Amino acid sequence: MSPWLIRLDARDRALFSRLALTSTTARSLRRFWTALTHLGGARASIGLALTQALLPGGSFAFAWRTLCVLGLSHLVVQLVKRSVGRPRPAATESIEALVLIPDRFSFPSGHACAAMAVAIGLSSAMPALTLPLLFVALLVGFSRVMLGVHYPGDVLMGQAIALVSAYPVLRSALPTG
Repeated sequence: MSPWLIRLDARDRALFSRLALTSTTARSLRRFWTALTHLGGARASIGLALTQALLPGGSFAFAWRTLCVLGLSHLVVQLVKRSVGRPRPAATESIEALVLIPDRFSFPSGHACAAMAVAIGLSSAMPALTLPLLFVALLVGFSRVMLGVHYPGDVLMGQAIALVSAYPVLRSALPTG
């Protein structure tokens, strides 16, 4: 591994150690972060994407576009996870995960990616909600670190993958002319 990657990894681990909650953290605080983290799970992200078809002024086209962003970003996350194979913090740090760990790979964060992908998709249909949606997506990513299942760099890369994946899907939906 190159020296700059070693330094980046060390900083990522140090930041994780400062941010992650412990099993002795107040139960109410753990509940808050756990509830937030589930917004990046499959049920919540797919469900939120589909709600666009049910909302007043919503349409199936908006929901489909969000599902496409979600699907493309998830595909990229899974390819990168299996290629990089970075172990979860619970496997290498002295902090236990405070929620169920979905798989053994940490980099990049699928929950952070899904939350950002849905936020971007929903924002394309409802621009007035962009800031609150992005804020919630950032909190979902932060929750993954707080709960001990991801390093901060995993979260940032997951969110970046969502942003990059959204571009071709949303670009194709723009009117030409």
